[in-house]
Amino acid sequence: MEIILKEDIIGLGYKNDIVNVKAGYGRNYLIPTGKAVIASPSAKKVLAENLKQQAHKLAKILADAEAEAAKLNGVAVEVTAKVSATGVLYGSVTSATVAEELAKKGIEVDRKRIIMKDIKTVGEYAATVVFHKEVKVEIPVTVLAEGNVAAAKPEEAKAEEAPAAVEEAPAAEATEEAAE
Repeated sequence: MEIILKEDIIGLGYKNDIVNVKAGYGRNYLIPTGKAVIASPSAKKVLAENLKQQAHKLAKILADAEAEAAKLNGVAVEVTAKVSATGVLYGSVTSATVAEELAKKGIEVDRKRIIMKDIKTVGEYAATVVFHKEVKVEIPVTVLAEGNVAAAKPEEAKAEEAPAAVEEAPAAEATEEAAE
């Protein structure tokens, strides 16, 4: 079923896009809620005329989106979270968490505009902020362990402990040989 979107729908398309969806999704959800209309030939003509008339308005919207995106240039987000002994977070870092951290820096971004997978371990990740279908900004997100650093990197801590135990063993053997 071909429809014309009346608003941006994440994962489907942007306002005034003509997209194909399953008939049930369009008929039972998108059309009754006013998010889309059926893409009949007459509706396509009306859309083309509206886009022609609104070209300057669309240019301004694009410019505004680029101005918002410029605010995020060079911005990096650091999130501290509680971490278990195995290096796994208690809970996860989501787009809402990233939006809160940006708000602390004075940059207001709606959490629905941030696209990322939930982060469940310590490390460096990337989040994409979509301001317009042509304006997307990628923000680096660093997740740090709250409290001690040893819990954040258990593999390195174990690697440091193992050589110390190996060094003690030859010393014990040397003292046994000296006693004989």
